[in-house]
Amino acid sequence: MKRVGNLYSSITKFNNLLLAAKKAQRCKRLSKYSTYKPMFHTKFRWFATRFLTVLLTGLLAIVLGSCRASLRTSAPDPQSLTLMGTITGKGIQDIQQTIAPFSDRSGIRITYQGTDALTTLLPLQIAAGNPPDLALFPQPGLMGDLVAEQALIPLESLVDPQLLDNALTPQWRFLGKIGEHTYGLPVRAYLKGLVWYVPQRFAEKGYEVPQSWAELEALTQQIIADGETPWCLGVESGEASGWVGTDWVEDILLRQSGEETYDRWVTHAIPFTDPAVANAFATFGHLVLNPKAVLGGKVGILSTNYGDAPLGLFQDPPGCYLHTQANFIPAFFPEEVNREAVDFFPLPGFTRAADASRLVVGAVQLGVLRDTPAVRSFLEYWLTPEPHKIWAGLGEHLSPYRDVAITDYPDRLSQKEAEILKSADILRFDASDAMPSAVGTGSFWAGMVDYLSGVELNTVLKDIDASWPRS
Repeated sequence: MKRVGNLYSSITKFNNLLLAAKKAQRCKRLSKYSTYKPMFHTKFRWFATRFLTVLLTGLLAIVLGSCRASLRTSAPDPQSLTLMGTITGKGIQDIQQTIAPFSDRSGIRITYQGTDALTTLLPLQIAAGNPPDLALFPQPGLMGDLVAEQALIPLESLVDPQLLDNALTPQWRFLGKIGEHTYGLPVRAYLKGLVWYVPQRFAEKGYEVPQSWAELEALTQQIIADGETPWCLGVESGEASGWVGTDWVEDILLRQSGEETYDRWVTHAIPFTDPAVANAFATFGHLVLNPKAVLGGKVGILSTNYGDAPLGLFQDPPGCYLHTQANFIPAFFPEEVNREAVDFFPLPGFTRAADASRLVVGAVQLGVLRDTPAVRSFLEYWLTPEPHKIWAGLGEHLSPYRDVAITDYPDRLSQKEAEILKSADILRFDASDAMPSAVGTGSFWAGMVDYLSGVELNTVLKDIDASWPRS
């Protein structure tokens, strides 16, 4: 057992060194004036990183397999819980504030382990027989993998299902399920497909917020005709380059073809080469691949980091008038920008007025790996409004819980986002988060960069589809 612990410690240290090196490389690429790297290098980095992760996991699995009989899971401390997640930095303080009332009243200590390597470290801890009690999952894909391995516990076996129904809307209950059971409790939500703009500049030019996709395309052409640049767009994100474009395609597909087609696409019941998927790609390309439509043209799209992309909205004269991104993007606005002078509207629909009833969302979800009295007590606390009202009040986070009021949010933008989220009829998780990682965070991201680079669409779609894992 000691040997396994030492090996696990060594692999953890090596993984941290690898992450530090990757972060250093990423920081160099975050410069506003960085040059676009050929897609070969992006793909090579992605496959090299994935290879190292698989290698490390495999090595530990071999060692664990040879000595599993000697492993014993330590008895949990009834007055403590461990929680692992990817939230770091200021987010740790936010977590501490939301769980403080529970610890104060129950006396149960919660130790939070923040890591950028959750997808590597959590399976290793599970394999070693020493998982955390709870984990925060930024994407549903890993949760699905762990459910298949019977490593996650259905929430219906831990709390009264009526508590789940009371706390969450049917849409969020649906999103938390894998198969027939609920495995995920949403912690915070991200609203995607928001088009950001500066109302004063719209007013100066006589532009109006579009109420349909046709009007959005007409506005784009109107701004070009005025000698201006309509859009700011940047898909550079280090090894994750391309995800911004996949968000666009997902939002378009859900609005254009509906949730049934979207669900079939996510599960590969229809391929990437399906006409509905090809049409969503082409609709996105028609809007942004016009050299006059985006600040910096194709080179600007490919080389601009997503965090720098909205800066053109605030230049004088404006570098652009429109920028699409999720509700987190104000954190990247320049400090001198008055957020009260900025607004947004949802990407409009194709068959009716601005369609905020079909939304693509992201969410951090809470999953359970150990069944203990302390875990059950914490879940009962988490299904009350108290922690979510605290989190909403901190700003920059949206809560999926029923009893969090619009007035619990501290600013106009958050209140407007929360209103849109609450009024949605259809919610779906980001498709790339829900697909197998080889596709969702691999070939789909890379294929989007290829498409925006000029690779023919049919080739891109065939390449992505060919990467779907064979069952």
